[in-house]
Amino acid sequence: MKKQLEKGLIHIYTGDGKGKTTAAVGQGTRTAGGGYKVLMVQFLKGDDTGEIHSIEKLAPNFSLIRYAPLNNFYKFLSEEEKNATIREVERGIKEIGTYLESEEYNLIILDEIMAVLFNEIVTIKEVVELIEKKPPLVELILTGRNAPEELINLADYVTEMKMIKHPFEKGIYARKGIES
Repeated sequence: MKKQLEKGLIHIYTGDGKGKTTAAVGQGTRTAGGGYKVLMVQFLKGDDTGEIHSIEKLAPNFSLIRYAPLNNFYKFLSEEEKNATIREVERGIKEIGTYLESEEYNLIILDEIMAVLFNEIVTIKEVVELIEKKPPLVELILTGRNAPEELINLADYVTEMKMIKHPFEKGIYARKGIES
């Protein structure tokens, strides 16, 4: 028999500081370690990062699916690349709805869903509809900068990561094993 959470809530990790995805992966690790099933869905991320390899080691309790993996910012894509990205993200949104309805996973993480909204790849209405499909015993985490007020109002937890200082300001780029 599949384990079930006592109650499923909604988290948002937002802000301009480092750690939104890391916090989501940390919660996923805790949940998977408790014997629950976790699905992390990443949008617009194409880099080979340490979190991918950590998640692989937690299988089958922790799974990762990537939609529209990019190694560049969306705004720098050609029109053709943008259209392909839009199609893949839309496919991902539909599949997430199916995952929510199936209740196969106890925790679903929508990593960088705010970037998808910010870049106007999907509408706020589509994300709200996903949230509304969330069964009562499924936990949902949404990450990314610039969380819209409408989503903040729907959430149970909202954490803002605020950048006070970052090595990028000194010309130190993402380091393997730390930022990537």
